[in-house]
Amino acid sequence: MLDILKDAILDSIKLIPFLLVTYLIMEYLEHKTSEKHTRHIQKSGKMGPVIGSLLGAFPQCGFSVSATNLFVGRVISLGTLIAVYLSTSDEMIPVFLAENVGIDVILKVVGIKIMIGMVVGIVLDLVFQTVHQQNEIAHMCEHDHCHCEEGIVKSAVRHTVNISLFIFVITFILNSLIAVIGEDTISHFILNKPILGPMISGLIGLIPNCASSVMIAQLYISQMLSAGAMIAGLLVGAGVGLLVLIKENRNTKENLKIILILYLAGVIFGILLEQLGLTL
Repeated sequence: MLDILKDAILDSIKLIPFLLVTYLIMEYLEHKTSEKHTRHIQKSGKMGPVIGSLLGAFPQCGFSVSATNLFVGRVISLGTLIAVYLSTSDEMIPVFLAENVGIDVILKVVGIKIMIGMVVGIVLDLVFQTVHQQNEIAHMCEHDHCHCEEGIVKSAVRHTVNISLFIFVITFILNSLIAVIGEDTISHFILNKPILGPMISGLIGLIPNCASSVMIAQLYISQMLSAGAMIAGLLVGAGVGLLVLIKENRNTKENLKIILILYLAGVIFGILLEQLGLTL
């Protein structure tokens, strides 16, 4: 157990410089572009799912929150909201970069999520015809969730510390499970189950914070999730957007419908990609 703890600490410490540099860049870009992105999506109209999926893929804190607030205020459609949720990358990109995952793999994952977000969003708007006219926007400051007012350096350091702690906890748990159960047993349980794998990964994606994408990324890096199952979980993962939706939208049935649509979309496309033999 001491060796497992030591390995988890060392693995986490090695990632800190990479995470800090990544978050400094992301925070700078977010401060420069977040308001512009929100204006674009407000004016998107019937092109909302296309624009939403493109903007949602940008790894910035709070964008799923912004989209949620716009939906609650009936400024954007259900399709646009789901497109943002599906394309949101959350902490996957920093973790992959820190773990030296190839840029080509990251671009493929982001590209797949964008395309699926567009398709699902457009279909939802055609089926439900939910393109709303502008109404009163629910008052909710996304900065309460991403702490962007702290400044670029302080916010980047806070993100780095939080994610490093998440990675440490998850790495320790994974290493403990591998030691007790065995890597082959765990891999066989998930990897060789083309339906069960995406379903489990999708459930992890429903965790409404960055822990879900960190966990899914680490499971994939540890070769305990297939590419299709990983995509399923990352599609479902919408960051803190779901928390804000539940808090701000008083229509409980609508909230449950959105969560169900998000989960089913992620799992169905994850299973489809598994069947197509997706490799990254």
